[in-house]
Amino acid sequence: MIYYSALFILMVIGTIINIFAMPRLASYQLNQNKAAPLVSILIPMRNEERNVERIIRSLKGLTYQRVEVIILDDQSTDRTRQLLEQETKGDKRFSIIEGKSLSGEWVGKVHACHQLSKRASGDYYLFIDADVALKQDTIEQALALARKKKAKLVTGFPRFPVKKRIESLLVPLQHVVVFSYLPIIIANGGKYPAATAAHGAFMFFKKEAYESIGGHEAVKSSLVEDVHIARALKEKGEKVILANVTSHVNCYMYEKDDEVWNGFAKNVYTGLGRSINRLVILMVFFTVYYILPVPLFLYGVASGHLLFLLPLLLLFLQRLLIDLAAKQKWYLFIAMPVAAIALLFLMNHSMKQSIQHKGYQWKGRHYK
Repeated sequence: MIYYSALFILMVIGTIINIFAMPRLASYQLNQNKAAPLVSILIPMRNEERNVERIIRSLKGLTYQRVEVIILDDQSTDRTRQLLEQETKGDKRFSIIEGKSLSGEWVGKVHACHQLSKRASGDYYLFIDADVALKQDTIEQALALARKKKAKLVTGFPRFPVKKRIESLLVPLQHVVVFSYLPIIIANGGKYPAATAAHGAFMFFKKEAYESIGGHEAVKSSLVEDVHIARALKEKGEKVILANVTSHVNCYMYEKDDEVWNGFAKNVYTGLGRSINRLVILMVFFTVYYILPVPLFLYGVASGHLLFLLPLLLLFLQRLLIDLAAKQKWYLFIAMPVAAIALLFLMNHSMKQSIQHKGYQWKGRHYK
């Protein structure tokens, strides 16, 4: 029991180190003496009518002056195009282009991002998702951080204002994984591809570096293109910075619980390289680390063995620290064991969909 508790102590310490080691987007100031580069903000949209008004008004509020905003309507069947034209009318910073039909091995979003990059004129490319809202000085902060760290890609996991039940359980786990298991010092200080995390909702590239790896075309068949393109940059010797962007980037990922389930299902098993062994090892670890502390705690309460209370209390502390760092609802830490159980079911479902060749449904498209 002592060694088991020691694991949680080490994990809490590692999490604290990661929280303080990750650069914060709000901590850097842009040098006004340098020439202001043109930043291309590139947004793929497919059936995003519920997000159009929020993101356009967010972009109109940006204080950085030298921007162009290019939006690709990826053959939407709802009112996305109509609302885009309505919200951007008369603003010359905005351009709307029609997406081409999907072909070959291309994944939908990757294909859209590739088309957007071909129309961009900026010195920097900022790819964001349609469900994102940016704080006014986001571009200045991202540019300052990229220059300070000499990074060719600045990326980060946004703040997730969760509301739904499954959303509240699963979506914040993205921050849990990053702050708990990614060695931030190694990820940001070195060029080791395996120590890489990225989030497609916020990808701020230096143009030359992006083009040097072949852009999104280099990862055209990937369902986790954000991680793969970040790894490609590292493999080429470029610096990638994972930052805490929660002060400036909000991401309203899903509206319905079934969207949460399908969205994560297409990424979980794929993100593990479609390896059954990796998935099984991860499932065993998550059971031991996130679920076992609950019966041990109950046993400790019933028997009076206080040491059995420690793992769950430390687990709650770790999750609380992560939620505070990610500007998440602080009380969600209480649901961590339940969230782990939901994740185990999701992992199993994601694996079965792949093994049984059923594939994944997303945005009206089917992916193997």
